[in-house]
Amino acid sequence: MQNERIVVDHNPQTPRPAAVVVMTEGSFLEVFSEDALARLRNTVEIVGPLPITDFAVPEARAALREARVMLTGWGAPRIDARVLDLSPQLEAVVHTAGTVKTFLDAEAFGRGIRVSTAAAANATPVAEFTFAAIVFGLKRASRFAHQLHTTRRHRTVDGIPPIGTNGVTIGILGASRVGREVIALVSRLDARILVCDPYLTAAEAARLGVEAVSLSEMCRRSDVLTLHAPSTPDTRRIIGARELALLHDGALIVNTARGALIDTEALSAELVGGRLDAYLDVTDPEPLPADSPLYSLPNVVITPHIAGALGNEIHRLGDSAVREVEQYVGRGILAHELRADELAYTA
Repeated sequence: MQNERIVVDHNPQTPRPAAVVVMTEGSFLEVFSEDALARLRNTVEIVGPLPITDFAVPEARAALREARVMLTGWGAPRIDARVLDLSPQLEAVVHTAGTVKTFLDAEAFGRGIRVSTAAAANATPVAEFTFAAIVFGLKRASRFAHQLHTTRRHRTVDGIPPIGTNGVTIGILGASRVGREVIALVSRLDARILVCDPYLTAAEAARLGVEAVSLSEMCRRSDVLTLHAPSTPDTRRIIGARELALLHDGALIVNTARGALIDTEALSAELVGGRLDAYLDVTDPEPLPADSPLYSLPNVVITPHIAGALGNEIHRLGDSAVREVEQYVGRGILAHELRADELAYTA
C-alpha cells in the first residue's frame, strides 16, 4: 500500500533527509514551538534559508535540489512545475495549515509527491467555535445583548425567537473533518442531528449517529443550519433564496466554512427582515462592504474569520506537521495524507 512505503530508517546510523521550510517569516515564528522545532531538527536536516520565502534566491534553489521533504505554511510562494523541476528528490510536502490549493500545483500529485496537511488539527478550533456559536445563537445572546444595550433594563422575551438547545434539530451541511467534529460536540446536546453530504454513506451516518437527508429536507426540518462544506463550483451559493425560505422562522445559520456557500444578497434580505438569526465567521465578500446592514443587526453576529487556529492554537498545526515528518522519515507513513482525488471535494 502507498502509505506503507518505507522512506528512511530513522536511526543514529542513517543520515537525516534534507528538508526545506517554505512559508513567511511570520508564519514560521507562529507555527513552531521551541519543542516542535527541536524535534524537527532531530528528524531532518534543514537546508537553505529558514524559512524560504522566495524560490528565486540562489540559496533557496540550491536547497531545493537536495530536499526530500518540504514543510509549507501560510504565505508559501506558489509551487508549480518550475519549482518541482528544481526539486528532483522531493518526496513529500507537509503543510502546516489547511488547504494546499492556494499554492500547490496539482502536478505534484502526478509526479508521485505525497502531500499531507494540518487540516485535522485546524478542524478542532473551528468545531469548538461552531459549537459555541450554536449554543450562543440558540440562547439568542446577540438579541438579548442588543436589548440590554439599548434599554438598560431587565430582559424580556417579547419578540425573541424560541430559546435554548433542548430538543432542537441541528442540520449539518458537509460531513467534513470539521463537520464530524461538530457532530461529536453537538451530540452532547439533547438534539437531533441531520447531515447533508453526497459522499456520506448510510453506514457512516449510522456510525456517526446522524440522519442523512437531502438539502431541502434538512432546511425544512432544522432549527440550526451549520455549514461545513468546501468551496467548489458545485457548492457555490448552495444556500440561496430557495433554501433560506425553507427554514422556519427563528432558525439559526452558522457559517464557519466559506462565505461563498451562501448567497449573501438572499441571506441579507432574510436577516434584515428579522426572520432568521446568523453567526457568520466568513462572508462573501470578506469583509462585507462597510455599508452592509448586517453589521448592526441584533440578530446577526459577524466575526473576522477567527474560527480557525489563532494565538496559542497555532502550535497545534506545527506539532501536527512535525509528527507527520517524524512518522514519514521513520516509517514512511503520513497520517493526514491528501490524495489527488480528494482535491475536488476538500477545502
